[in-house]
Amino acid sequence: MASGAHFALNGNRGGGGRLMKHGTIGMALPVIPADRFVLRPLRSSDAGLIQLYASDRRVAEMTTTIPHPYPPGAAEAFVSRTLAETDARAVWALDASAHGSSELLGLISLDRLDRDQAEVGYWVAPALWNAGYASEAVGAIVTANPLTSKALFATVFQDNPGSARVLTNAGFEYVGDAEAHSVARGANVPTWTYIRKLG
Repeated sequence: MASGAHFALNGNRGGGGRLMKHGTIGMALPVIPADRFVLRPLRSSDAGLIQLYASDRRVAEMTTTIPHPYPPGAAEAFVSRTLAETDARAVWALDASAHGSSELLGLISLDRLDRDQAEVGYWVAPALWNAGYASEAVGAIVTANPLTSKALFATVFQDNPGSARVLTNAGFEYVGDAEAHSVARGANVPTWTYIRKLG
């Protein structure tokens, strides 16, 4: 399950641009508890599983910026850039190792936007789709509101109704249709945009 996406693992922010990125995150990311896992900051050892999952066409095609095939070394570069805190993106791993499962089930991110807003993006390993992990991760981000955002936005491709349900289950409201370019598909794809007002 992937949110349409402006989830970038190659450094390029795709899609629309209705709101501008705003500065860098510039803070240590908190560990955020969920029922079956924690959301924790990335670490260098995550690159191997990120490479594996992002190389799956099903993940790449549900985002705007993950290419397919996913280039060798791209995951290491993504993790290094994220750890260097040189981006306006905060990224957490869904880590279920304390519950006897994998240390990386997927990723969730927040891109800081102007006007105290952020855009959420996420993907979960395909073997774990339809098991509620994405819903749990988005719910944990909404509850924690780690960037103290006034609103969260998300965009999903219209052929990804599972991710749309994840958002509506977390209290996001539909705001409109658009389209965004998918690098993996090599085409513009219709999208739905959602907002969740906070605080």
